[in-house]
Amino acid sequence: MHFNTFALLSATAVLAAVNEPCIGSGGRAGVCLSTSSCASSGGVTTTGACPADAADIKCCTKASCENTSAGNCRWQSDCGGTSVSGQCPGPAQMKCCSSAATGFGGYKAPAFPAVGACQAVAVNGAKKVVAAWPGRVRQIYCTRDCSCPGTSDHCCGKAIDFMCSDAGGVPTMSGREIAEWVMNNRGTLNLKYVIWGQRIWNPSVDGVKAWTSWRAMEDRGDVTQNHWDHVHVSFN
Repeated sequence: MHFNTFALLSATAVLAAVNEPCIGSGGRAGVCLSTSSCASSGGVTTTGACPADAADIKCCTKASCENTSAGNCRWQSDCGGTSVSGQCPGPAQMKCCSSAATGFGGYKAPAFPAVGACQAVAVNGAKKVVAAWPGRVRQIYCTRDCSCPGTSDHCCGKAIDFMCSDAGGVPTMSGREIAEWVMNNRGTLNLKYVIWGQRIWNPSVDGVKAWTSWRAMEDRGDVTQNHWDHVHVSFN
């Protein structure tokens, strides 16, 4: 476990993904579940935190569990202590954490791509983000095996995926702070748009606001495609 103490994309409000993250009561890490599943696990639900989902799918959180007196339910990637299974609502990666401390990051500095296929604006932007959030980015991806312009800014080397959880496909809450920092530093980054947690922000159409008010995106089917394990940043 790693830790320390401290082209315009369309966005449509359709069903969010069950068993994927949400932010519930008190800013706690939660999981989108049916109200019955949440109740049977001893959790409480928050309405409106799973965008445009069915009426019985809500953000489920559980403030306390039995892994020490500080036990709380959160995504394992974000636990600054030991994690215990079987006490929390949602999938296996939602576990009872022994620590109340913030558990984001603790990673070694990632390698940066060379300027070439990955454009200088993306490499320079990646370095600025990592410098602002030391220990919080585990790995960096820039290009994909596709021809420019393709269907993604990765095809032209003008996008960076900042992996910020313990592994690909592992959810985290860490990306929110990074994504909002990118929004707030859009000028120095030459930002085109930023995506995290199934929401998108674009400086040409959106005002500065908290991530919870960013435009919702469609469910793409899994944690990685819905950007719950990494922050996507596209550059001009």
